[in-house]
Amino acid sequence: MSSRSPDPNRTASTSGIRREPFGTTADGRAVERFTLASASGVTISVLSFGGVIQSILVPDRSGKPVDVTLGYDTLAEYEKDKSYLGALVGRYANRIRAGRFSLDGRDFTLAQNAGGNHLHGGTRGFNKAVWTVEPFEDGDDLGLALQHVSPDGDEGYPGTLRVRVTYRLTTNGELAIDFSATTDAATPVNLTQHAYFNLAGSGSGDILGHVLELNASRFTPVDATLIPTGELRSVRGTPFDFSTPETVGARIGEDDEQLRLAGGYDHTFVLDRSAANELALAARLTDPTSRRGIDIYTTEPGIQFYTGNFLDGTVMGKGGVPHRYRSGLALETQHFPNSPNEPAFPSTILHPGTEHRSRTVYHFVVRD
Repeated sequence: MSSRSPDPNRTASTSGIRREPFGTTADGRAVERFTLASASGVTISVLSFGGVIQSILVPDRSGKPVDVTLGYDTLAEYEKDKSYLGALVGRYANRIRAGRFSLDGRDFTLAQNAGGNHLHGGTRGFNKAVWTVEPFEDGDDLGLALQHVSPDGDEGYPGTLRVRVTYRLTTNGELAIDFSATTDAATPVNLTQHAYFNLAGSGSGDILGHVLELNASRFTPVDATLIPTGELRSVRGTPFDFSTPETVGARIGEDDEQLRLAGGYDHTFVLDRSAANELALAARLTDPTSRRGIDIYTTEPGIQFYTGNFLDGTVMGKGGVPHRYRSGLALETQHFPNSPNEPAFPSTILHPGTEHRSRTVYHFVVRD
């Protein structure tokens, strides 16, 4: 299936960076919104609250742009959000069993905010922080550099963690996200961006007709609390085989134990790669009607595929449209869940004197 980047000449006159107030949190923190408008026709809006990607406007084959991410119109709604819509997630993306791990002979207890487990950094993770944001231009690229300091003991984690995330929007429709972090004491680190995509447009319906391809021959099966069992299971012959393009909804209703436990797809896929830490293709996602697509590249070893199983229509999104069941999907590049308690998984422990680094690139395209 061939594809092309959005036309770089179509919106060149409107490219640039806009910075504006977005409100004040309930505890008095000022929040800003930054809008990056690329000559490619892709436009993103980012909040200093949670590093949230509030919107991504992407044109279709006729040049019509629509917002392809789920989110909210107001800061108050993001403060109440429990679905991590568009947010930066940390210190540890995904779950840690019982919120407990041992490191260097010490036992640590984290916030338990998901059925007795620790999820996405705890009750006040990075998604609730107000980040320091500085816009930048690098040639034709537009970007934002976000920084946050997580103090020792934050949500139970050891060490002071200093985090820097950059969003870079290029003229060929790529959004590159670079993560880096340093610490003064050994600590688990697993960072991701938690955008929910609907390439037909936010509020347009469900994502079951989207076509997905994952560069993964194994996945991490889970128990009843969605904690990985430690097995890396082959996708072959299962509803988890997206090694060739398949619609998201084709097998999501099959009588499969893993689908029943998660209420759909909510699993980490183990990416096939020839070398560790290389930037490699992880996923391709396409809306067959608009022909909008995303090619996702990452240096991370896994990608969490989540089909919005906990969205239930009770929370209103942008424009007053409810976030209905499976109205968006997430493809979160990351290390594996519960890695601090699974020695066979790739390590997520960051030590003083070293730097955590990873990169994920979303390439927005129009499929031919």
